[in-house]
Amino acid sequence: MIERAPCVYLLANRYNGALYVGVTSNLVARIIQHREGTFDGHTKKYGIHRLVYFETGDSMEGAIAREKRVKLWRRDWKRNLIERQNPEWNDLAVGLGLPPLAE
Repeated sequence: MIERAPCVYLLANRYNGALYVGVTSNLVARIIQHREGTFDGHTKKYGIHRLVYFETGDSMEGAIAREKRVKLWRRDWKRNLIERQNPEWNDLAVGLGLPPLAE
């Protein structure tokens, strides 16, 4: 389980939909916050709750640097990153023990 590890993640609101790039030290807790709309912002406004990609790192400093790089990428680069590991854009949070999203 990667619950407590430096992590860069991408969320989407649907297949090939709006994207969000984030970083956290507790992926499961952060996904729950996104799903519950804990914070106002982009993910809440556009319903971006589907975890479509994540990668863990050795340090928060490294994860933050990676997040900053990915945020600068063009959309098609982000899409390729997602589709290399998750071509169907499935909600990977289910594999982390969270319930499926209501469609």
